[in-house]
Amino acid sequence: MPVKQRVAAYAVVVEAGRVLLPHWVEGGRSGWTLPGGGIDPGEDPADAAVREVLEETGYHVELDELLGIDSIVVPAAMRLDPSDGPLHGLRIVYRAHVVGGELRDEVDGSTDTVAWFDLADVPALDRVELVDIALRMAGFAVPGDDDGRPTGAHGLLTLARRTGDVGDPAQASSEP
Repeated sequence: MPVKQRVAAYAVVVEAGRVLLPHWVEGGRSGWTLPGGGIDPGEDPADAAVREVLEETGYHVELDELLGIDSIVVPAAMRLDPSDGPLHGLRIVYRAHVVGGELRDEVDGSTDTVAWFDLADVPALDRVELVDIALRMAGFAVPGDDDGRPTGAHGLLTLARRTGDVGDPAQASSEP
């Protein structure tokens, strides 16, 4: 079965030691994630990240820098619908800061709520793997996380390639 590809853009928004995370809910699965999502055909990835943050959080943001690109292959068995076959996800991650708007939950989207969390509280959250990957890219340590996956310096393009047969499938993110 051919591997489908999805390109998405996300933002790491950290202010005063707190990170902004929407709660993803889809197909019986859920977890805290980064604000972001799929890039529309012809859309610039930076514009997509800004649009997605607004849709999922109510905040207007400015992007500060490209942090990296994460590459993940999700085996068919781990997809929401295994008959969709495997998925190759390219996740473009930016650092951003809030310039306006008000915190609000997304309506009729893939997230049901959004909140600010102290960075020290992130390890206790039920979160998708992308949160840890992106925080590493942004130079933040994730307590208890010493698996050796890449950490990107500011502005450095980091490509972390993983496959679904590594680690605990229950801990792997499936779609976002």
